[in-house]
Amino acid sequence: MSENTNTENISAHEGVDAAAAPAAEAHQEEVSYHAVEKSGKITAIWEMKGRKHVRTIDPRSAEGRHLLGHTDNSEAVQSASV
Repeated sequence: MSENTNTENISAHEGVDAAAAPAAEAHQEEVSYHAVEKSGKITAIWEMKGRKHVRTIDPRSAEGRHLLGHTDNSEAVQSASV
């Protein structure tokens, strides 16, 4: 099993005053996404917060396709390949 990793930083809570923001960022863990591959196909996407598994995303779902960079719009596919 191999994993492809896409890391996304989450911003600190909005509306927190500037003095409290660094403390909030220190306790915040990074959210990352791991593509689980089996027999050359991505079978699941794991959302991780630090080392903890938060949820599993189906790669066929709209969110899964978005995370993998896929599109169903044929015009977008044509313009991207030009």
